[in-house]
Amino acid sequence: MSKLMNMGNASQWRYGTSAISILLMCVSLFFITTKGFNWGLDFTGGVVSEIQVNSKVTLSELNPLLEVGLGEKVSVVASEAPGRWIIRYSVPDDLNRDSVSIESLLSPLSGDTKVLNTSIVGPQVGEDLANQGGLALLVSLLCIMGYLSIRFEWRLALGSLLALLHDIVFVLGFFALSQMEFNLTVLAAILAILGYSLNDSIIIADRIRDLLRLKPKESTADINNQAIAATFTRTMITSGTTLLTVSALWLLGGASLQGFSIAMFIGIIVGTWSSIAVGTSLPEVLGLKPEHYQVKSLPESP
Repeated sequence: MSKLMNMGNASQWRYGTSAISILLMCVSLFFITTKGFNWGLDFTGGVVSEIQVNSKVTLSELNPLLEVGLGEKVSVVASEAPGRWIIRYSVPDDLNRDSVSIESLLSPLSGDTKVLNTSIVGPQVGEDLANQGGLALLVSLLCIMGYLSIRFEWRLALGSLLALLHDIVFVLGFFALSQMEFNLTVLAAILAILGYSLNDSIIIADRIRDLLRLKPKESTADINNQAIAATFTRTMITSGTTLLTVSALWLLGGASLQGFSIAMFIGIIVGTWSSIAVGTSLPEVLGLKPEHYQVKSLPESP
């Protein structure tokens, strides 16, 4: 791969993948604005009940009874203990009205049904969680912007920042398109993607900065290709091992961690792509040159 990145067509590969990234960002923004998100109960409020039923009862038996009885889509997740299930559904408009109990809805099933505990997340609590989550994302981005502005020249810093925004928009666009539930675990995954993608971008940007100082007579395009080639093995090993861990979490973590795992899986792949392509191509387009990182001698006379 190192030889490939030193070939004359390496820049064309970067420009082409960057153009694809811009197109995908526009498509993602279109789905975000037109379809919106399928907000989870963490943000909208709702009822969470843990029930105990016969261990032989399956999800395909529970879902139809609950959805017909409650008149809405219900999230049913298996608990660790056999026969225990966690049910999530929206808060009724009137909490004081007599509602049908879970026991009566599941009475057609074999065996007794017991509601072990029930908790209610009000709409106000969900709104507070949404506001705090958005604030956490905004503060993270502002801190990253401050860090990048101090560490790198503005063109190189802007490339890393655009790569981060690319990753977030792409993951959000996927959840808008698929209408998968967007809950606090997905928001936690997005914050984790920020840190992971930033690490990749900084590694490559550091190498570009060093090469700009060491090779002032070479073109920026050649230096970018050399920096990618020098860090490619490290990037692939890091991304590959992390993907293995996230894949295991996706397959074995159950439905409660599915959104987190999918968001992380997509974020790692897109983050690796953007760090290599977008984070290096934008500074080049903005006119990054070796002289921007050359040490300038101070005049002898004051």
